Amino acid sequence: MIYLVHHADALAPDVDPQRPLSALGRSQAESLASECASRGVAPAVIWHSGKLRARQTAEAFWRLCSPFAGFEAIRGLQPGDPPVWIKDRLFEEKREVMIVGHMPHLPAALALLTGSADTNAIVFPLHGVVALEADGPAWKERWRLAGAVR
Repeated sequence: MIYLVHHADALAPDVDPQRPLSALGRSQAESLASECASRGVAPAVIWHSGKLRARQTAEAFWRLCSPFAGFEAIRGLQPGDPPVWIKDRLFEEKREVMIVGHMPHLPAALALLTGSADTNAIVFPLHGVVALEADGPAWKERWRLAGAVR
C-alpha cells in the first residue's frame, strides 16, 4: 500500500515564513493519523518533503501509526517537482510507504500512479489521505479521508 497525505493546515507565510502547522493543522494531523491507525495503517517508511508543515504532519502519523517506521525527507516531494520522480522511486520500493507532501504535486502524483488520462479530473482531499494498492503496473485507489476544514 501507498498512502498519499496532504499536509495539515499551516500558518500563512506572512504570519510565519517557515509555515508551521496552525492549531487547526495540529488537530487535523492528529485526527487523521488516529483514524488511519484505527484502519490498521502502519507504513514501513514515511517520506516527507522537508518543509516544516509536511514534517510536522508526518510526525503525527509516525507517532500514532508506525513509531518504528523509517522517517526521512526525500527529494521529489516539493510542490512543483515532477511526480515521475516519486513514481520511479515507488516502482523499486517493496515496503508500505506513506508520502506527506503538497498541492499541486499530490494530485499530479495520484493521476500518474493510477494511470488517469485526465489529470484535471483528479481531486485530492485537502489536508487528507488517499490509500493506493498495487494493481499490476498501476495503482488503484482503495479509500480516502478528507481533512477537517476551518
